[in-house]
Amino acid sequence: MTLDIPATTDAVLTADTHLIQSWADLDALKQNGARTVIVGAKGTRVRDSDGRELIDGIGGLWCVNVGHGRREIIEAITTQLETLDFYSTFYNFTHPAAAALAEKLAALAPGSLNKVHFGNSGSVANETAVRMLHHYNNRLGRPQKKRILSRIGAYHGSTHLAIAMTTPGYSKGWDAARELVHHLRCPHHWREGAGMTEAEFLDALAEDLTATIAFYGAETIAAFIAEPIMGAGGVITAPAGYHARMAAICRAHEIKYISDEVVTSFGRLGHFFASQDVFGVEPDIITTARGLTSGYQPLSATIISDEIHEVISGPGGAFLHGMTYSGHPAAAAAGLANIALMEAEQIPERVRVTGKRFEAALRGLIDLDLVGEVRGSHFMIGIEFVRDKAAGAPFAEEAKIGMKVAAAAQKRGLIARPLGNILILAPTLVLSEAEIDEVAGILREAITEVQASL
Repeated sequence: MTLDIPATTDAVLTADTHLIQSWADLDALKQNGARTVIVGAKGTRVRDSDGRELIDGIGGLWCVNVGHGRREIIEAITTQLETLDFYSTFYNFTHPAAAALAEKLAALAPGSLNKVHFGNSGSVANETAVRMLHHYNNRLGRPQKKRILSRIGAYHGSTHLAIAMTTPGYSKGWDAARELVHHLRCPHHWREGAGMTEAEFLDALAEDLTATIAFYGAETIAAFIAEPIMGAGGVITAPAGYHARMAAICRAHEIKYISDEVVTSFGRLGHFFASQDVFGVEPDIITTARGLTSGYQPLSATIISDEIHEVISGPGGAFLHGMTYSGHPAAAAAGLANIALMEAEQIPERVRVTGKRFEAALRGLIDLDLVGEVRGSHFMIGIEFVRDKAAGAPFAEEAKIGMKVAAAAQKRGLIARPLGNILILAPTLVLSEAEIDEVAGILREAITEVQASL
């Protein structure tokens, strides 16, 4: 059997007119048709349809942690498909791969987070977390305890509830379940601190949470959801001690703490999970996806505490939630192989060294006039461009400096992600020291080119 897959750039772009790209300016695509066709990948690089090798500076999309083309994962998927191609983990059915992966995730997750529900995306993982907590509160006789606290600058997905928990700027003109969500202040000290020290800003953020709880009433609030480091909101790091402080306030008011580790888990910050090991917090729920399989299969997980599971699994009602492909055998096999590979090669441990080198190399770009702030940690970095460095004055949104720098970088062999006037780097976790230096060199050249053109 031969698959009818287009082989030339023109043929791909002709077929692509039927494809709706996610998060794209669809009108702009109609007008100029500018697309990059990726046809192959190996290690830290991808290949476009013109034969150019490009460093994958966004790791597919925050996810190809172990690099492209790893035979260990590909063979695990193939073997699983040859043994059991598909059966869902619904009703009273299970299968070896899903059971084994759930057991492994429970062992890796902190504290009492021992129960796992699988989905197929980070959006689904976060929706699942909220649905579970709503049901949890119903079973405890607290049907009014449903509100979710999120943050301006957050990204938690694009389904109807997940997009409501996401920063409002990502849903302009689109509907969302906004009545369930309140957005707290963005914890970005550089932009939002207004002359305060970091410690004073942390106090202000804690007061914002406390005042919000008092305004709505703790009896109406189910959970606070937070990314350890905000990803698609611009790689925003909160003040030191922020997560532990916020979690303590939540715990004092019987509000559950959801740690959205869709991006930060599986080695990106040097640990399988960052919540406890990096930020000192044992959440009630961890959500994860992306690096769970390194993107080789679509899979997410919502990992909950024993206490929550005990309530929702008690007598008197079924667990009325799930997806057809929850715990798909091939996806679960990919997750198991991915984790085994990361453990065998000690990738999280390596990231604690190479990730800090990457971070330092990119922080070195701060001497450029166009660069206002370099932020983030390890292999998760955001670079914000400003029109006036001394004042930190931002460019107008329509300037799209991030897009211009990304284009200049891609011309030199590096894919980076533009976000307005910000550039995001989240590469594979297996970059060599030479490749780290190459990325920094390309970015310096690209930023200098755009700087000179303004």
